Amino acid sequence: MPMSAPEESKAKFGRVMLKISGEALMGDLGYGLHPPTVERIAREVKIVHDLGVEICMVIGGGNIFRGLQGSAQGMERTTADYMGMLATVMNALAMQSALEKMGVFCRVISAIRMDEVAEPYIRRRAVRHLEKKRVCIFAAGTGNPYFTTDTAATLRANEMACEAIFKGTKVDGVYDKDPEKHTDARRYDRVSYDEVLAQHLGVMDASAIALARDNNLPIIVFSLDEPGGFKGILAGEGTYTTVHG
Repeated sequence: MPMSAPEESKAKFGRVMLKISGEALMGDLGYGLHPPTVERIAREVKIVHDLGVEICMVIGGGNIFRGLQGSAQGMERTTADYMGMLATVMNALAMQSALEKMGVFCRVISAIRMDEVAEPYIRRRAVRHLEKKRVCIFAAGTGNPYFTTDTAATLRANEMACEAIFKGTKVDGVYDKDPEKHTDARRYDRVSYDEVLAQHLGVMDASAIALARDNNLPIIVFSLDEPGGFKGILAGEGTYTTVHG
């Protein structure tokens, strides 16, 4: 269960899900993994883990292969999605390696069985890992095609009884339009699930937002590029957007 000694931490949450895109691991590269960037994100995770917060992670696979893009180019959708799931396993293993080099115990848990490199998903076992203060990286999405890693993150967050989903992006919250293209874009401090769906704000895909709404699971969108940002947001500091009921 969430941490038993709140005095160890100023964090407002005891157990959280961190969702990041595969593209976040690319750094300045156009494709694949940038090891210094992976290490920087792992360091952010370690800082929060050292506070006593129990951490789940889901990492996308878009830096290696994106199922929707493969499907759009003529590949059969189910096959393309399974290839995307395998890409998330590669990213999860890279993050596990970086965390373990820093002394953080970590488990990669795959929705698709590949026993030589990852554990199969068993909910009670995963919960026990969290109770033992191990970081759990959930890979291969939900194990089903047609579902994104956003939906996988929301599903696992609910199953693990996480108190919030932290979505690390390249911008510091949710905007009414793309802030990189529009200088007059307005950032929301708080926005409801229904507003996200109605206005197509692009926080997560619709099924993930609906699942979070049905279980009253807040989503906190923040920038991963700011050093110490993850720790600060957990303490309620910094700039971010909360998606709520």
